[in-house]
Amino acid sequence: MRLKLWLAAALVAACPLPGAESLPILAWAGPPADQTAPERYRELAEAGFTHSFSGFGSVPAMKSALDVAHAAGLKMLVSVPELSSEPEVTAAKFKDHPAVAGYYLRDEPNAADYPALAKLEERIRSADPDHPCYINLFPNYANSAQLGTATYREHLERFISTVPVKFISFDHYPIVGNSVRGEWYENLEQVADVARTANKPFWAFVLAVAHGPYPIPTIEHLRLQAFSDLAYGAQAIQYFTYWTPTSKEWDFHEGPIDTHGHRTVVYDRVAQVNEEIRALSSVFLRARVRSVRHTGALPKGTRAYEPQAPVRSLRADGGAVVSTLEKGPRRHLVIVNRDFNKPMPLEIAFDPASKVAELRKDGAVHPVESDSLARSVPPGDAVIFVWEVEKDGGG
Repeated sequence: MRLKLWLAAALVAACPLPGAESLPILAWAGPPADQTAPERYRELAEAGFTHSFSGFGSVPAMKSALDVAHAAGLKMLVSVPELSSEPEVTAAKFKDHPAVAGYYLRDEPNAADYPALAKLEERIRSADPDHPCYINLFPNYANSAQLGTATYREHLERFISTVPVKFISFDHYPIVGNSVRGEWYENLEQVADVARTANKPFWAFVLAVAHGPYPIPTIEHLRLQAFSDLAYGAQAIQYFTYWTPTSKEWDFHEGPIDTHGHRTVVYDRVAQVNEEIRALSSVFLRARVRSVRHTGALPKGTRAYEPQAPVRSLRADGGAVVSTLEKGPRRHLVIVNRDFNKPMPLEIAFDPASKVAELRKDGAVHPVESDSLARSVPPGDAVIFVWEVEKDGGG
């Protein structure tokens, strides 16, 4: 009976009610200014997004988009030229709008830009202390000339010590051709460590538009990126891009919405993954990462998983991310298949006395009836187990 009562409580906790707080999901390059229309923002919301970012040429255009976004239940980052020229005045114009999520300042700055960004952030914060400023950082495959520092770690640490942002955002697009960049998980390790030391959350990306060597995203590509980000503790998922941009340098194509405003096959794939993320928001939102380890051949910068109670043994052929998350008395074990091409056989055994359940993507909680089980984890996908600890317990 006690187990049944606990499972019922866990089921309620795992399924946020409609309208409950959920993990932010941001559309980079949302509907452009000339597409500010209710149907466009409803379409964005229907794909599971909660936030949008696009550049607008004027304050009136930005306000119009915020009005439309609010009606669709979305929030936006403010991005207008006046933020740089008149930061206090501009922030004062927007700070009371219910759809404002924050202020976009810069993408991928060089370390030499940090002092000026710190001053700009301070001026905006003086007019609006409640909404954060957004700056997105380079990935670790940027070169030293781009970074403005000798190492990537120095780039991160100098940013944190110079610019008083409320969270860290960085991009990394790991799937190139039919393989994963060797430095991707090291980048997640680096950002997660710096963010944890600074006691700040971090936001991470999923690539949703094909260009250059980056393929048209499959649902397996999207899941691998999103669930790996979340396993490392990301507190928001961002998609680059939603609306397919035009570029003379890059052959952007097959974003969720194409350059003509039509849905592509990627729209439905993104919507499916976003539905899964939002259903599992209670697992990841404001959770503390206790450990992240890997099985199989270890990616650069990572460490091997060693079972801790209530896990007695874990075998994940082919390689997995294994993350333990803490949220109050609950613990979640998140296991992500690092291969987006083939399923991963998983064998796991728990302490016989433990009360472990499997948390499915539909929010259903299924008790683990025996002390061991086997699963085939789909390509790029994740399985999640949940248990509770005593107030004075560890685990």
